[in-house]
Amino acid sequence: MSELFSHTFMQRAFIEAILIGGICAVVGVYVVLNGLSFIGAGISHSTFAGVALGLLIGVDPLITALLFSALTALSIGWVSERTDLKHDTSVGIFFAATMALGVLLLGFMRDYYVDVFSYLFGNILALTATDIWISLGMTLVIATVIFALFKEFLALSFDAEVASVMGLPVRSLHYLLLLLIAMTVVLSVKSVGVVLVSALIVTPAAAAHQLTVNFRRMMLLAVLIGIGSSVSGLLLSYYIDIPSGAGIVLIATLLFFASWLYSPRRRAIRNFTPASS
Repeated sequence: MSELFSHTFMQRAFIEAILIGGICAVVGVYVVLNGLSFIGAGISHSTFAGVALGLLIGVDPLITALLFSALTALSIGWVSERTDLKHDTSVGIFFAATMALGVLLLGFMRDYYVDVFSYLFGNILALTATDIWISLGMTLVIATVIFALFKEFLALSFDAEVASVMGLPVRSLHYLLLLLIAMTVVLSVKSVGVVLVSALIVTPAAAAHQLTVNFRRMMLLAVLIGIGSSVSGLLLSYYIDIPSGAGIVLIATLLFFASWLYSPRRRAIRNFTPASS
């Protein structure tokens, strides 16, 4: 183990694994409770177009990815609000459109294919010190906003109508949550990749949701599962030479199924016997 931490790239990777594992889980709790899992997938795939645009015009891809993801998140919310379309329909439209735009922009490139595919599938072992500082800064911003508005987001997650009656700015909170999802996606995309980042957001929270109905306990369990999955996946990728993003997501998925098997919620449903009429 000491040999493992003697490598600078592994030290950076472990720090990043803890950061993204924790913050993705925190945001993921709100995503799961608000039924926004598909939105997370749509936003994550929209970053592909943002990355391609950044590489094409010579701007840091993370900047264009963040702007593009934020715009997509707000657009999904706006279309859902202004039309009779449900969220999943709006997400489906933007999901396909942004991926198509990314492919179109990719067609104008000649020398950036390796860079594009590194963002698609991620590589936590290739992060620089600058990447870690950026991740730390974005994590602190996201965590500060979430915990400053902890009660407001909690009310929004369980009953938006009651939250509105209480005088909370439900519409603004919803848009802010979409922006936080976009930031979390961009934060994690270099480590896990566009293709897999939505799973890292959703799966630990979904696993925790199987184990408890208490919100604070769910948040804590999600963070533990998220960090555990990230660190375990990183170790797995180091020792048996597999892609780190895939290892992280597969371990998170295994933990979800283990949580489901031992879920008190599942056992309660299974043992429930309706009263005879």
